[in-house]
Amino acid sequence: MERMLIVPAAGPGSRLRSSLPKILVPVNGRPMIDHVLELYANAVQRVAVIVHPSAVTAVRGALGAAADMFVQHEPTGMLDAILLARPAVEVHRPRRVLITWCDQVAIHPRTIALLCAATTAPADPLLILPTYLTTQPYTHFERDAAGRILRILHRREADLMPAVGESDAGVFDLSLNAYVDLLPQYAREADWSNSTGERNFLPFIAWLSSRASVKTCPCIDAEEAIGVNTPDDLARVERYLRNRPDPDA
Repeated sequence: MERMLIVPAAGPGSRLRSSLPKILVPVNGRPMIDHVLELYANAVQRVAVIVHPSAVTAVRGALGAAADMFVQHEPTGMLDAILLARPAVEVHRPRRVLITWCDQVAIHPRTIALLCAATTAPADPLLILPTYLTTQPYTHFERDAAGRILRILHRREADLMPAVGESDAGVFDLSLNAYVDLLPQYAREADWSNSTGERNFLPFIAWLSSRASVKTCPCIDAEEAIGVNTPDDLARVERYLRNRPDPDA
């Protein structure tokens, strides 16, 4: 198998003020997860979704047999959510493991194509991810003079953020070794956030960068990286998707 997709989606989505699990909130009339599955349909051969216990029945009804489903019983963060899919990864042994947040529904198809091109065998980088420059960044990659990622600043961790920064787009493409061996190794060492009380995935990028090359590629369009976290985000993403030109044109 070439590539498997993991979609952590155990957050309640309370900021969206919806009675639905976040993964099922409609975006332009279709559930978020439908957009994600369609977006990656040609890039992955298997999907694993991580959900909140209260969402199991609703999400299973929506997904059917389209994905393996895992339940995150305790809200311990994205790092632990991502690792819950490890049994499926161990069974299917994909060459690459792609991870995306469930609310990153506006990622440009050409950005995904860039990731796939950069990892076409025999190329097998441990990790590659799209980034973009933005004002008032939510996350920011601090690099040394050689471009190596040293640290990742995070607004929700109360880090001092630059006026303009390099942010991730919520999409991460790992080699099988990076997911199966190196990510669990990092997890054994990972600290708990003082701000959220959770274990975040993003510090793994800097941890890995200190040991091996981590590659980045530019997003096609900064607007594609908007995550759907609030009603304002939802309206903005819906407008962007409606107005975006045909990506194949």
